[in-house]
Amino acid sequence: MKRRSLLAGTAAALVVAPAVGRAAEKTKIVWWHAMTAALGDEVNRIVDAFNQGQDAVELTAIYKGQYPDVLTANIAAFRAGQAPHLVQIFEVGTGSMLAAGKATKQVWELVKETGAEIDPKAYIPAVRGYYSLSDGRMASMPFNSSTAVMWYSKDAFRKAGLDPDKPPQTWPEVVAAAKAIKDKNAAPVPMTTSWPTWIQLEQYSALHNLPFASKDDGFEGLDAQLEINSRAHVKHIERLLDMAKEGTFKYAGRDNAPDQLLVSGDAGIHFNSSAARGNMVKSAKYDWGMAYLPYDPEIIKTPLNSIIGGASVWAMTAPGRTPAEYKAAATFLQFLGKPEIDAQWSQGTGYVPVTFAGFELSQKQGYYDKNPGADIAVKQLARGDVTANSKGLRLGRLPEIRNIIQEELEKALQGNQNAQQAMDSAVTRGNKVLRDFEKSAKA
Repeated sequence: MKRRSLLAGTAAALVVAPAVGRAAEKTKIVWWHAMTAALGDEVNRIVDAFNQGQDAVELTAIYKGQYPDVLTANIAAFRAGQAPHLVQIFEVGTGSMLAAGKATKQVWELVKETGAEIDPKAYIPAVRGYYSLSDGRMASMPFNSSTAVMWYSKDAFRKAGLDPDKPPQTWPEVVAAAKAIKDKNAAPVPMTTSWPTWIQLEQYSALHNLPFASKDDGFEGLDAQLEINSRAHVKHIERLLDMAKEGTFKYAGRDNAPDQLLVSGDAGIHFNSSAARGNMVKSAKYDWGMAYLPYDPEIIKTPLNSIIGGASVWAMTAPGRTPAEYKAAATFLQFLGKPEIDAQWSQGTGYVPVTFAGFELSQKQGYYDKNPGADIAVKQLARGDVTANSKGLRLGRLPEIRNIIQEELEKALQGNQNAQQAMDSAVTRGNKVLRDFEKSAKA
């Protein structure tokens, strides 16, 4: 059957009027985003700088709720023929956006049509790869990117007799450190993790060059199938289950539910997003450190890059949208990639720079000298050569699949099944979601 857009629907009678009236008027465009509080303030600073730096475009940024809310609102707006010019979509929505067909105007298309100067090679490979087609063409503009890191309490390490300046590098060392913390009662929680599926399976797969799913983690086709029931994945889950039984690992909930254990210092070792740095600097009252994610030397001798979290900016189509509006959107995306904007955003929020030049500018400005450890996330993302297993995931309905995996992990943690059964069940249920998505995308 003929493929149609996933976001397609009957356009509403009311269509946004073209933004350009007279030649002297600015082209007006709208950007929907999900940034609140201090992050929202940084967004507004970027928008103000853009608007004041040129006379052709007037950009308005509008907060539309949390990531899922923005995606839902964007779908509804497109169906009504009133999609925003630009929209921030979280990384796990990338597969769905790519399957949306003509609902989006991909970055490479904008560059071709408008002449915007956006060079994919300027972006850190692990970042651009997540938002690119399999042939390297960029689909969306990297914006707020983070990765996972290992946080640890230096106070707890000292109390446990561990060197606070030498965090564990391998998983066997992590297990030993957690045991020492428990034995010395150095922290209420020896080890925990936020975002269990993202960090303990998705990141784990990338670091160890393990396929999370077939078809190059979904990049090479909608018919991808999950592969997280491999022996290597199961062995890692078994390790977490064993640690939970021994009292060295505490499962504290899904997604970011365990975050407070990091801020409070109750966890000796805590796996979380690198983007937590801003909150840690502001709120944590103990001596903390950041370190690279640990690896299993039995699987890989030198770990690969980690993968990103966060979101990118997509350009949307709409009935009656003019070439001037697409050019205006491209102009702003080009502005986002400027080194000074990338560095400013990173330093003001805790997200990583997405361009090499932005990272180098922060180095030149002395930011990393003044903020030890802040460069770990960038170095981890840029480590090694990106492979088919470390460039990210391209799976439809990934948020739903993550929930399925967490449900199965919770059953295992409750003693209702073992690690192999948990991963087998997650694969079976997750593959059904993927087949449903494949069917709808091809309808």
